This record gives sequence, structure tokens and C-alpha cells, in this order.
Amino acid sequence: MNKVLNIFQKIIKYPFGHKIFSMIVARKAPYFSTIKPLVTTLKPNYCECLIKKRKIVENHIQTMHVIAICNGLEMAMGIMTEASIPKHLRWIPKGMNVNYVAKGETNIRCVASVEPSQWQIGDMLVSVTAVDDNDVIVVSGEIRLWITEKPSI
Repeated sequence: MNKVLNIFQKIIKYPFGHKIFSMIVARKAPYFSTIKPLVTTLKPNYCECLIKKRKIVENHIQTMHVIAICNGLEMAMGIMTEASIPKHLRWIPKGMNVNYVAKGETNIRCVASVEPSQWQIGDMLVSVTAVDDNDVIVVSGEIRLWITEKPSI
């Protein structure tokens, strides 16, 4: 099993396990801590994390700031990728294309997913979606990754 998935599955068995795992990820990539994300689901090719609507992530009209949402989408993509990528491959993000389709007036679930067949060398698109508490899509888009083989040592 993948190291990231293994850690997630072990930690979530403990009280506050999801929160502890999320804090570990945010410590590894500190910018994610600005949104205080909670990784709720992680399985091969799929990750979901929650951003609670708080004053610090709101914009001037008291809705969730879209950059905070994009940060959550990038986090979900990164964790999903680390938990799913075949061992002989590596990745780096190349870009993000998102559409703001509704106001983020509640907590937001950030979802990243791919099909197993997508793990190929070259460009790869990860589907990302942000959904509010009413299951309304707030942001949809894709994050483009560059997939290459790991160098042989």
C-alpha cells in the first residue's frame, strides 16, 4: 500500500485522527494551514477535504473567498496524487483552470479525483470540484499535472 494511504488509514482510527492527519499535511506544506482543512476521505484516486466557513476565509461580501477554495482544491489534489501515483512516477503541478459557478455561502467540500487509467507520462488533468453544504457546486475545474518517470539511481 502507498505510504500516504497507509498513514491516513492508521491515524484515522484514533480520536481526532482526521484532524491529526490534516495537521500533518498542513505542516508539510504550511500554506495549507491558512484554510484549516480537514481531510475527510482519502482512497486511491480520490480525496475530499473540508474547509469551514470562518471570517478569515471570507471575502468582502461574507462568502468563502475563491482563493481559499482553490487552496483547498490544490490540497485535495496533492494528497490524492501522493496517495495514488504509481511508485515509478513523479508529478509537479503545471496549472489550474477553475470556474466560479456559485457563491460559497457555507462550508466547502473540496474534491479531487482521477481515473486509474490516467496515470501516464505527460500531462494529466485532475478533476476538482468544490461543493457547499447544500451539494451545490461552487467551483469546478481541473489541475494540470506533469507526470514523469522517477530517475533511476
